[in-house]
Amino acid sequence: MDVGLKDVHVLITGAAGGIGLETTRLYLKQGAKVSAHYRSKSCPLEPLVVEFGHDRIVCLQADLNCEDEVARVFNQANVAFGPVQIVIVNHGYWPNDDVPIARMTLEQWNATISTDLTSPFLVSRQFLRNLEEASAAVKDKAAIVMIGSTAGKYGEAGHADYAACKSAMMYGLTLSLKNEIVKIAPRGRVNAIAPGWVYTPMAEEALKDPRVVYRSLATTPLKKFALPLDVAWQVVMVSSSTVSGHVTGQVIMVEGGMEGRVLNELEDTA
Repeated sequence: MDVGLKDVHVLITGAAGGIGLETTRLYLKQGAKVSAHYRSKSCPLEPLVVEFGHDRIVCLQADLNCEDEVARVFNQANVAFGPVQIVIVNHGYWPNDDVPIARMTLEQWNATISTDLTSPFLVSRQFLRNLEEASAAVKDKAAIVMIGSTAGKYGEAGHADYAACKSAMMYGLTLSLKNEIVKIAPRGRVNAIAPGWVYTPMAEEALKDPRVVYRSLATTPLKKFALPLDVAWQVVMVSSSTVSGHVTGQVIMVEGGMEGRVLNELEDTA
């Protein structure tokens, strides 16, 4: 199936991680040109450069918490493949330790907000600013896809900083941007993909705990965790103006039918 992404320029943030890497690979298989952002390690992306070549993928390092570096990444992407047409806001940080609000430091709160909310704002803002100068043909494919989380819908005890960021991204930011992007690109669209637990390096340690596994699957009809490719396909499809040209402002849950959190064990209700 041709999803209309051949030679479309896609910028993926956090492209070297589990979901980002699989999404990068899938866009390349669809014929897109990909600017793959990474923060510290590019080695997971190198096999894709070998397989698809420098005329299809460029790897760009940056700390996206910094305004100047966000602008630099977009400039470098533009030099490589022309104006960015689709942005996948995938980078983020989930602190491993459970820290309730009563014990959370302001330093942790601010650090999470900076990476998981302010940085997506900076990326989205730069994309829209560059889009203002783009041609009608570039604007016609314009799309932003935010990577949210079930934490943004249900909350997550011990990770309220992360949950607050994802909720703001999935609802406040996505729903506002979908009304603003059309002032710049009349067919531009903004959506969010919200996975539950996914087998990625970031989740690997937590999923070794059988209590985490049970509590995560107890309200999930499919009784399994997602693979990165499960998320990547949803990202690709909703970003395609051929497949999803009339879909905007949506939060698509990729969580196996999850209905909520298990809050109490049996002994807690005695």
